[in-house]
Amino acid sequence: MNTALAPELTAADRCDRCGAQAYIRARLVSGGELLFCAHHGREHLPALQGQAVDIHDESARLSETAGSAPVDER
Repeated sequence: MNTALAPELTAADRCDRCGAQAYIRARLVSGGELLFCAHHGREHLPALQGQAVDIHDESARLSETAGSAPVDER
């Protein structure tokens, strides 16, 4: 997988299968591209391996923890 050429996915990028936010972009040998949510990306990844020239996977963002909110100590 080569992630150097693919720009970051945004909330505007939607899964081609279900319309959820896309976290995986596959650029196909034929020149097209497919976007998948993490669920459908995992489901279709084996088939994409032979059809894609580049797979950009940002699904790890789903497990990142945001900074904790400050505690109000009144």
